Amino acid sequence: MNLQGKNILIAGGSSGIGLSTVSLLHEQGANVYIVSRTAHEQWPAEVHHLALDVTDPAASVQGFLPDVLHGLVYSVGSINLKPFSRLTTDDFLQDYQLNVLGAVSLIQQSLKPLKEAKGASIVLLSSVAAKVGLPFHASIASAKAAIEGLGVSLAAEFVTQKIRVNTVAPSLTDTPLAQSLLNTSEKQEASAKRHPLGRIGQPEDIGNLITFLLSDQSSWITGQVIGVDGGLGHLKN
Repeated sequence: MNLQGKNILIAGGSSGIGLSTVSLLHEQGANVYIVSRTAHEQWPAEVHHLALDVTDPAASVQGFLPDVLHGLVYSVGSINLKPFSRLTTDDFLQDYQLNVLGAVSLIQQSLKPLKEAKGASIVLLSSVAAKVGLPFHASIASAKAAIEGLGVSLAAEFVTQKIRVNTVAPSLTDTPLAQSLLNTSEKQEASAKRHPLGRIGQPEDIGNLITFLLSDQSSWITGQVIGVDGGLGHLKN
């Protein structure tokens, strides 16, 4: 998965899956451009960072991106778990703004340099909850299902521009975002047992697939939603 010299933009590279992906991309020789609200001390010195809140309608990456962009990863998300009776309209709107409209804005702003690559790849992040009915996931599952619809639609539209679009759908992964769900050994054990492979995900499990989808080795893959979920999405445990 050699990405030597390729310019890759990643949104949300300061934690969890995004942070792991930054490290993997750097190891493969990519020039990494990151947009996130905060920086991270573990980033390689060579990365380019723009402090930006993707939920801000005025947020702009103009002047930050290179002329040619070979890949874009939207690794921004949320875990907003509440009983349906307690979810408000604002909950649904905030999850949609963060997960979907933020991706829309970033992709629209990045289209010109992506086209210039003449073979670019976009990777979006969904969730197993968009496919498997999980209690208390109504708001986030709705937003992630929208991401999957966005991904396949853009894949069809961008074919003539040689831009591939795929979506990765993880299950519960050991990241700071999921800390409240994994903060005791009992919770970790119960979560692991729910997955047919008997463990929860690690950030690099998802980062490795993202890196592959950005590479030339995946050049005949587009319009896919690919589960990295320990079997939860398809297998009965």
